[in-house]
Amino acid sequence: MNRKTSLSVISLAMLGAAGAAHAQSSVTLYGTIDTSLTYVNHAQGSANLWALGNSSAGNLSGTRWGIKGNEDLGGGLAAIFQLENGFDPSTGKLNQGGRMFGRQAFVGLASTQYGTVTLGRQYDPLIDLVQGITADNYFGSAFATAGDVDNYDNSFRVSNAVKYASPVWSGFQFETMYAFGGVAGTVGSQQSYAVAAAYNTGPLSLAAGYFYATNSPASAGMRDNTFTSTSDGTFDGPVNNGYASAHSLAIARVAGQYVFGPFTAGAGYSNAQYRADGASLFGSDQKYNTGQGFFNWQATPAMLLGVGYSYTKSSGDTSATYHQVSLGADYSLSKRTDVYMTAAYQHASGETRTADGTAIEAAQASIGSYGYAGTSTQSMVNLGLRHKF
Repeated sequence: MNRKTSLSVISLAMLGAAGAAHAQSSVTLYGTIDTSLTYVNHAQGSANLWALGNSSAGNLSGTRWGIKGNEDLGGGLAAIFQLENGFDPSTGKLNQGGRMFGRQAFVGLASTQYGTVTLGRQYDPLIDLVQGITADNYFGSAFATAGDVDNYDNSFRVSNAVKYASPVWSGFQFETMYAFGGVAGTVGSQQSYAVAAAYNTGPLSLAAGYFYATNSPASAGMRDNTFTSTSDGTFDGPVNNGYASAHSLAIARVAGQYVFGPFTAGAGYSNAQYRADGASLFGSDQKYNTGQGFFNWQATPAMLLGVGYSYTKSSGDTSATYHQVSLGADYSLSKRTDVYMTAAYQHASGETRTADGTAIEAAQASIGSYGYAGTSTQSMVNLGLRHKF
């Protein structure tokens, strides 16, 4: 989750003849620019890389600018909207497949009593309720799951989605979402759905959720190695690129964190399944089980330090193991600007599918959602600057 310093424009409109006032409304322009000097050992095979870089999900935060607003309709009801663009600050190019507003684009109604309904392209409930109590909330992509196979780093959004978020009742909240596939005559094709719940009280936070998405129908009895759905899918490198011909993607996640004084400890577990059918390029369901933990220390009001560990084990079609250790330091220069350093080391063993899904190869280390294809080991250091407006 990102702290946002927003510029708000407040307007009041008057009904001409009647002289009655419309309810108050607001529009907010906001954004984040996050980039780093990056070194990757074994970025492409045994070749190393120096770059101005970030992943599609960003380092600490995905770079973005957006507009959001609301109109008070009275009685605790408001109309809301949000448009959010994602881009690569090193080149200026659009992220999220080149979409103008690829991060978010939705409109909805929010009720203080009954909750919020939104329609459009948006985050799924697991991102809303689970991600915020993981290491990704503090230090981003360098702490994410190998290949981001479980969307730990928010690699994808969901289009054509209707989402409901409940009010918060004594620390408890839930969300549910359904995304229409839009394929005539095939209701289930390319659809997505998800549900998540969270409980936050005092120092303890707990959350869990389930996400499911289906691929496009097979053409001529065989599906190519692409995932076409209302969900973008989470295919960010050699860990799982070979499974994009899956019939469906299912992700279950649970996480918790506990804050005591200047320290925060957290842990999580996920099970991601890339399920095969007769049109897939692989024969058996591919499963990724991941356990993660992190420990943060707010050393000073301006300095946050953290360490994390992630273990991922795949099984089913192929079997591989990924161990990853991550370190982070974030120093706030002001409420809007911070500098940071993140580092990670990953070791991979076993076998996985090649990128085209047609053969088996040795597993390659690939940190988080960056997508670099290394050897059996990979290390990375980011020295970055983030500014929010």
